[in-house]
Amino acid sequence: MSQAYEETTDAGRPRRAPAVRDNSRHQWEKDRARQPRDARAGTGATERDTGLATDDLMFSARYRHTDATPELAEAFGVPAGTPLLERAYRTRHTGESAPLSLVTSYLRRDLIEANPQLLDESNEPWPGGTQSQLHTVGIEVDRVEEHVTARPPTPQEARDLDLPPGSPVLLLRKTSYDIHGRVVDVAFTTLPGDRTELRFTTRLERW
Repeated sequence: MSQAYEETTDAGRPRRAPAVRDNSRHQWEKDRARQPRDARAGTGATERDTGLATDDLMFSARYRHTDATPELAEAFGVPAGTPLLERAYRTRHTGESAPLSLVTSYLRRDLIEANPQLLDESNEPWPGGTQSQLHTVGIEVDRVEEHVTARPPTPQEARDLDLPPGSPVLLLRKTSYDIHGRVVDVAFTTLPGDRTELRFTTRLERW
């Protein structure tokens, strides 16, 4: 049994060690974006966060063409109705029915359509993740901003994440900017509050 999933139970539920998500994951992903495919395919961000092996995980992706809502248009700095690609990701442990999180990511279609492979969900999981995908169309991510809030789950979220009563969800909104200051990815992740740890390390330049 992997270190992130224990066989002991608490009140009839699996006792799951928390996944640890820290902000150094973005530089880690960027460092891998230009590596050969075999190197990128060896592991991903989920394996890094959970300590699970690739064989321990079941992954699914669903793509949908959509148009920017007023909220997304404001986030991207584009007119409402701008064509977007919506990507819904679910990853779960092979021994569990609930995913580790609920992720929905949006990309501007005009920035990625030069590579048709980026519009096809059958190419997922993409070795190296989103930064590697963007690299194929000449986009380099310069910075990532993340905003985290918490609230009670909706009934659907409680069912999807198999949350025990009283557990909150953490809502993480991630905005990625390229080196030209454009917003190139807006992602919304819903994390189970009973088994997620957020960790932030800020390195300061020395005097």
